Order: sequence, then structure tokens, then C-alpha cells
Amino acid sequence: MIDSMFKAGAHFGFSKTRRHPSVTPYIFGVKNKVEIFNLEKTSELLEKAKVFVGSLAKEGKTILFVGGKSEARNAVKNGALSINMPFVDGRWIGGTLTNFIQIRKRVEKLEKLTSEKEKGELAKYTKKERLLIDREIANLERFFSGIASMKELPKAIFIVDPKKEKTAVQEADYMGIPVVAISGSDCNIKHIDYPIVGNDSSQTSIQYLTQEITKAYFDAKLEAKKS
Repeated sequence: MIDSMFKAGAHFGFSKTRRHPSVTPYIFGVKNKVEIFNLEKTSELLEKAKVFVGSLAKEGKTILFVGGKSEARNAVKNGALSINMPFVDGRWIGGTLTNFIQIRKRVEKLEKLTSEKEKGELAKYTKKERLLIDREIANLERFFSGIASMKELPKAIFIVDPKKEKTAVQEADYMGIPVVAISGSDCNIKHIDYPIVGNDSSQTSIQYLTQEITKAYFDAKLEAKKS
């Protein structure tokens, strides 16, 4: 695992000036002014996160995947879809967790409008009205399509870069929802239940670590079905 993480570039942090004190125990050294993570410690954190994710899988619990920055979007979306989990691969909408009832109403409106369009029920509107409805559908899809399957609050949330997704972290903390997070050297991991300290700015690193999490979920769910 350590070799694979190294190949994926998971060992790169940021410059020392950007380091958050909470990640200090996980820093191995410095190379070309860039801090290097101790991948042995990262692998231990990853294993803890995988055990937790596996325990959720065995009970069929939902994990919400979150990563809105460009380097994370594909990994987050593809990872979530691979295990049929909800995801946010764009801007986090405030209240997604803390005001979930209202968020569900927006999702239900998206489902209603989409259904009406597919059935041809929008023909009764004028061309201008249909154009406005199409725009509303596109807007709702952009923000809520990834969480349409989430009928209730998730049992955990997986985040890429908790510093960038601080609102999501705060909402999860407020609602008592455990957080698993790929956390760069500039992240405060004090309030992260299962931090995976590593490179959260590289597509290859994010993809590798996200796949490790989704694989842990998939394998545990498969094992639970067999038993």
C-alpha cells in the first residue's frame, strides 16, 4: 500500500508556512521546500478509515461523497457511483445536512419536473414557459442530481480537502455525522473523525485514496451478503 501511495504522489504536502499544526505528527521531512508526509502513518490512518467504512457497508448505511474542487470532482463522482452512493461534486449548498428537509423539497421538485418533461406533460405550457422550466431543471440538476438518491441523512460523509469544504465539515459536526477526509498539510484535522493525511491536491492521489475507500465499502458489503 505504501508503494502505491508513493506512486500516486500521496506523500506531497505543501510548504512549511502553510502547514496546520494538527498535521505536524504526520510530517516526515522536507524536499525542495515541500513537506513530505510519513506514508507509514498515512497508511495506518487509511486502514482505520477503511475499517469504519466497511462497518457501514455491512449495515447498508449511506456515505455522502463530497469534493467540489476540479482535482477531486471525477474521483468523487465516479467513486460514489461505483457503490451507489450520493455525491456533491460541485459547490456545497449550505443546509444540505442541517436543513435537509428543505433540500429534499428541492430534490423532489427536480424529480417532479423531470418526470413531467419525460411524459410530455410540459406541452401545455407556452414556449417561453417551457424554456424557463428547462432552465430550472438544469439549475436543479447542477446542484442536486448527485444527492437525489439520498432519502435521509447519511451515516457518514467522505470529503476531499476539509479546508475547502469547511461548511460541509461544520454541518456534519453539528449533526453528529462522522467525517472521513483526505486532508492535506494545510488542513485542521482536529475535528475530523477519520482523517487520511495525504496529498489532497493531485488527481492521482485523490483518485487512489478515494478508490481505497470505495473498495473497502464494496468488499465489506459483498462479504456481508455471503455470510
